[in-house]
Amino acid sequence: MSYAGDVAPHDAYAALAADEDAVLVDVRTSAEWNYVGLPDLTELGKKVICVEWQRFPDGAVNGDFVEQLRDAGLPDGAPVYFLCRSGVRSVAAAEAATAAGLEPSYNVTEGFEGPHDDQGHRAVSGWKNSGLPWRQG
Repeated sequence: MSYAGDVAPHDAYAALAADEDAVLVDVRTSAEWNYVGLPDLTELGKKVICVEWQRFPDGAVNGDFVEQLRDAGLPDGAPVYFLCRSGVRSVAAAEAATAAGLEPSYNVTEGFEGPHDDQGHRAVSGWKNSGLPWRQG
């Protein structure tokens, strides 16, 4: 593993609550943020940092990803928790951040929506389905 590790959504939220410097970076696309929703860290006095790992609508990897992370003003040495839809893009983001010296970087397993259920819906796990705060629209 070339990043600090994988954490479950509830553990990521607890870590964000416990460490004032810890940040959550949502690496989904702008369409996902706008139409599906975002984690809500208002109770923690924090905002989610949104930086696309892959650009919408073409799906190309964002070549400016690390630069945009740095521009977001991450505190030096702060734990960074990366979140995507299901926990796949966020692994790549955590690896890229770690390679660029932005660490410790973690992947939030299950992502925002989690995997598909038997009917093909993303309703079984992930941040949004685990009772953690989120907002839509």
